[in-house]
Amino acid sequence: MFLGEYQTKFSGQGRIVLPKKFRKELINGKEIVLSRGFDGCIWGYSVTGFTKEAERQLAISPTEEGARHLRRYLFSGAEETILDEQGRFIIPKQLIDYANITDEVVLIGTGDHFEIWNPKKWNELINKILKKGKQDDNN
Repeated sequence: MFLGEYQTKFSGQGRIVLPKKFRKELINGKEIVLSRGFDGCIWGYSVTGFTKEAERQLAISPTEEGARHLRRYLFSGAEETILDEQGRFIIPKQLIDYANITDEVVLIGTGDHFEIWNPKKWNELINKILKKGKQDDNN
């Protein structure tokens, strides 16, 4: 499982290092699939993990409008990328623009995949989650 939170900076144009703990979750250790996620982040999957997610989406009938929209969103933004010897990979420009990432990123594990965030957006979201949790505790 992809677990943990890691902050890093670009080591070249659009290039970052995938944390070692995340690399251990890759079956072949070299390929990942990146796609638009929700809430303004980028999703990262092992090829096997993305295939499982794709199968779940493709099992829903395309006659359902929501299924068509989700397929378009997920697959049109997806791209395979290969890690180099140091575990670095390049995030495609359209995904960098989508996630509004500049020179720093936060990678978080979310179980079956990881997410790449603009640090400011991630902090806003985690603070919102924590605030909601405190409100729920008070009720």
